[in-house]
Amino acid sequence: MPTVIVTGSGGLIGSEAVAHFARAGYDVVGIENDMRSRFFGPEASTARTTQRLLAEFPGFRSEDLDIRDGEGVRALFERLRGSLELVIHTAAQPSHDWAASDPQTDFSVNATGTMNLLEAVRHVKPDATFVFTSTNKVYGDRPNFLPLEDVGERLELPQDHRYAGGIDTSMSIDGTMHSLFGVSKAAADLMVQEYGRYFQIPTVCFRGGCLTGPAHAGAKLHGFLSYLMKCTVTGDRYTVFGYDGKQVRDNIHSSDVVKAMEAFHAAPRVAAVYNLGGGRASNCSMREAIAHCERISGRTLDWELSDEARMGDHRWWVSDLSEWQRDYPDWRLEYDLETTLREIHDHNVERWSSVAA
Repeated sequence: MPTVIVTGSGGLIGSEAVAHFARAGYDVVGIENDMRSRFFGPEASTARTTQRLLAEFPGFRSEDLDIRDGEGVRALFERLRGSLELVIHTAAQPSHDWAASDPQTDFSVNATGTMNLLEAVRHVKPDATFVFTSTNKVYGDRPNFLPLEDVGERLELPQDHRYAGGIDTSMSIDGTMHSLFGVSKAAADLMVQEYGRYFQIPTVCFRGGCLTGPAHAGAKLHGFLSYLMKCTVTGDRYTVFGYDGKQVRDNIHSSDVVKAMEAFHAAPRVAAVYNLGGGRASNCSMREAIAHCERISGRTLDWELSDEARMGDHRWWVSDLSEWQRDYPDWRLEYDLETTLREIHDHNVERWSSVAA
């Protein structure tokens, strides 16, 4: 039976990958040490998700391992050498704001941890597919210099602009403010590419927009749509940072992300890079997202606007999916914004309401 290793297996994309590949007949081994609870507090713990996966998929194994432990990572890969086919790397410190509070931990998790995994693949199973969940933050604040127009509830590009259909990978990552999180992820992104080129390992960097879904443990510093819906349901106050709430994000469901991973593994390339998000089919401004959450939940969000935007944050991001769809034409987005938000609400509303009570 082929084996897939999933790092961050208790997180949003990691847990979706575990379920998907377990159902597909893979032997799935997760690497998860619940760092999210350290980053964002006990309410963001992945422990509940890990226990659910262990109960639902009897063949799934979860290793309590820190990816910064190079020797431990290498030893695990050695044990699985004979059947290892795929490594899905989703473990990360994912927050702009948290990174500024502890840059060394942020960099060690995002950059050094990634290199430990690449070294293990290089020495143990160099023909295994390596999938990395990168981020659009590798472009820094370059998108903020686009000629955006205020069109009411959102900022938007003129229809004749080269990026009107979405931003592709031709956008430069140089000469911009990345945030410390963006730097650590950019370092990892480039390392994944170089290990692919130097050692002919089939690697891909998926530079994601906002990745979301019902399993997202939304917290104040990370997981915007999930946390927004949670605050709408519980009555907790939500703060929108900067741009009059008109900043735009594209949003992609975790299921669509994992199906992209599966498609790449079926026909892998060396040192591939793609922007992956909701694109023009699934995007919204903060103001539009609030309206969606209020309508779906039947509640009014208590929110305030801060004039202070987060450093390096994007005013507008929509992914151009054409490069990815050119190479993998059978992949399609199955979730739009409305379906995704309804699923987030319906999956969590009972638990959130009981906590609020």
